[in-house]
Order: sequence, then structure tokens, then C-alpha cells
Amino acid sequence: MAPGARLLFLLAVWTLAALARHGAGKAGDGGWQRPGPGAPAALAEEHRCAVERRGDLSYSEFVQQYVRPLALATPPTPHYAFSRPVILQGLTDNSRFRALCSRERLLASFGDSVVRLSTANTYSYRKVDLPFQEYVEHLLYPQDPTSLGNADTLYFFGDNNFSEWASLFQHYSPPPFSLLGTTAAYSFGIAGAGSGVPFHWHGPGFSEVIYGRKRWFLYPPEKTPDFHPNKTTLAWLQDMYPTLAPSARPLECTVQAGEQVLYFPDRWWHATLNLDTSVFISTFLS
Repeated sequence: MAPGARLLFLLAVWTLAALARHGAGKAGDGGWQRPGPGAPAALAEEHRCAVERRGDLSYSEFVQQYVRPLALATPPTPHYAFSRPVILQGLTDNSRFRALCSRERLLASFGDSVVRLSTANTYSYRKVDLPFQEYVEHLLYPQDPTSLGNADTLYFFGDNNFSEWASLFQHYSPPPFSLLGTTAAYSFGIAGAGSGVPFHWHGPGFSEVIYGRKRWFLYPPEKTPDFHPNKTTLAWLQDMYPTLAPSARPLECTVQAGEQVLYFPDRWWHATLNLDTSVFISTFLS
């Protein structure tokens, strides 16, 4: 091949490869990452994930190492020594559910459905109902760092109409680890970059990211974090987090889209921060 022809050939191959990579990125985010004015600077993951990742756990090991009841902890073992978060890998295959959660398919299936939005504060006391399509097209934008956790931070998480969304939820495979005496309930959500819920606690459960990334901050029950319930997680990260001594910082980790599921134990304080526009589902064990 002549040098000139070879150069043109290599240029054509490089161009096709670049286009393929670009297309793969668009497909890989489900159409949820949409550029626009006002987007904040890229939100960073933590320096080092402090939550253990396990891909080889049996159910017995899971209960013994991460869910063991306090009554079984022998003194002088500290409280909650056998109740700690863990990221479980490779437990389920939710590729079908992920495909159904693309922006295009959710709008086609549920665009006219009314969803309930909650404020991004600890108590989520304000609720607003509106069509899902209106939320996606007009309110699903990056969080303003100066916003308080009130009307400026409405987003869709929980409060799902399970009958209306049953056709979607039936394709989700929850983690196969259940807890004795509990019943599973789903909480499905979609939120913009920089959004999240400040510190709160409730019963145990699992959380999985379908698209995007979600950063978690966790404290054990006996260690109440210093936070303002009406300020966003983003504001806390910018204002409070840098002032914390290393020993006072929470356990933290970013859960990526894919086959990673975070287990959050009973009564553990936790706050979340969506680093991208994120689609996520939690399985609460009540």
C-alpha cells in the first residue's frame, strides 16, 4: 500500500473507532447524561472506598459477618461490630431491567404517569405530584450548590405507585439475601447530578445504581454526624466535610452502575450524593 493510501486508511479506521466509542458512551448512560447550561463541575468520587467489596459471599457468611444481631455479639465486643455495610458484587444480572430504564423507554412507558417528588432534606416533608415526563424534561437538572433542602431540591425517589410501575419492577432481580422476619419493598428513583438526601437512618436494605454513580457517606448508629437537616448533601460535602478530622469522617464509597449492590445496615446514619444523573433502586427490608 502506498504511503498516502496507508495514511488515509489509518485515518479512516481511527475515525470509525472514535465514532464507535462515542456511540457506546451514549448507549452506556441510557440517554440520561444530557449536556446543558448550569451544570456544576464534575463531582468527584472519594479518594479511597472504605466499604468492603465482596463477590464471594454465601448467605451464611453475609448474615454472620454483616448482619449478625446485637444479641449474638459477646461482650466486650463493641455494639454493631457485626452490623456493617458491604458492597456485594456479581449477585444478580439486571441487564434487562437496565435496558428498560433508559430515558427513551421510561418516557415511552411512563411519561404520562404522575410521580411524587420529595424535597432533599432529612425529613422529606414536602411532596409535589406531576407527570413523569414533565419532571424529566423540566426539573431533572444538576443541583445548585447554594440550594437548601427545600423546594429547590425536589426530585423523584421512593413514593412509587407500585401498581402503575409493576410492569417495570417485575423485571428487577433483587439481591438473593433476605433477612428473617422482614418483607422487601422497592424504592425507585431518578435524580440529577449533585442531588442527594442528607443524613438520616431507617431499617436495613440494599441499594443498586442502574445508571450513573452514587456516593455514600455512612456512620454507625452510635456516632451521630454533624449536619443541618435542611442543607443538602452537596452543601455538607463542600462546607463541613473538609473540617472533619480523619477519625471523624464517615465510611464512604461510590457505587457504580452495574452489578454492585450496597447493603446498608439497620439504623446506620447515611447520606447520598448523585455524582451524575442517576437511576437507582433500593430494596428496603422492613
